[in-house]
Amino acid sequence: MQQPFHNVGMTVRRMKTYSGAQGYVYEYYFVGKRPALPDDPLAPATEFVFDVTADRKLTYSVSIFLSDGPLAAWSTSHGRALYDAEQYAAVKMRLFRAFDEVEDVKQNGRRLIIDSALLDEALASLGVE
Repeated sequence: MQQPFHNVGMTVRRMKTYSGAQGYVYEYYFVGKRPALPDDPLAPATEFVFDVTADRKLTYSVSIFLSDGPLAAWSTSHGRALYDAEQYAAVKMRLFRAFDEVEDVKQNGRRLIIDSALLDEALASLGVE
């Protein structure tokens, strides 16, 4: 049985846009988050799910996995845990990076990870210390 999504207090899904460096204008919205399924090779992690379209015809899900390891490493080096909003911000930055760097997100960017280096980079760019 799949675990339900927790939509972090959001009741209305707002469609947002992002102009990627590959030339596509993506529309996306946050679906929710859940613990990664136990049999997923990326578990233990939190899976953040976004619905995405680049053509307004076909919508597909993109999952971004934030593993416990990078979170623990960041917490150790900064002396505190990340707030939920900070985790979401790092995940969203990872989504934007895929929009900029992955030529075909639908084919090659449906399952993304955030390792320690990407987490540090995303949070530093946002001024999170």
